[in-house]
Amino acid sequence: MQQLSKFIYFKILRWKLEGDFPGHLNKFVIIVVPHTSWVDFFLGLLIRRVWNEEINFIAKKSLFAFPFGYYFRWMGGTPIDRSKHNNVVSATVAIFEEKKKFRLTIAPEGTRKKVSGWKTGFYFIAKQANVPIVPIAFDFGKKLIKVGAPQYTSNNQETDFKNYETFFKGVKGYVAENSF
Repeated sequence: MQQLSKFIYFKILRWKLEGDFPGHLNKFVIIVVPHTSWVDFFLGLLIRRVWNEEINFIAKKSLFAFPFGYYFRWMGGTPIDRSKHNNVVSATVAIFEEKKKFRLTIAPEGTRKKVSGWKTGFYFIAKQANVPIVPIAFDFGKKLIKVGAPQYTSNNQETDFKNYETFFKGVKGYVAENSF
């Protein structure tokens, strides 16, 4: 599967890679920017096979009901209660504490539409779980996936966010006008 994925990614689609996936780490939060289309999901599945790495996601627990629950778990998904009376950050931190390996992927924009700022949940999840954040850019303009170095949160959220945003500067999403 990995060889077929590499053939599709590099030869058919003619995309490039920059940076190394931190496969030596078992736990971290991946922020993927920009998230402008459903195409991002399939590109993520493909690059996961290219790297041959376990990469996870969380989704509302109702998606994990029969018959799709088996598929979503097999794909690396973990159900979470996203109701208003449940603290999603704390629930996600608990998942990090339970699992030996958990590499959570989050789109900090929170939508595929154009946004002026990111949601902060990914940051507080990483901070409370004491895991690094790995920025990954899906640049459709350059046909490039760029992987940044793992970074732990500091005591200065504003500076941390400026660093993340600098990494993604100029990156074009599938729907370019919705890019961050």
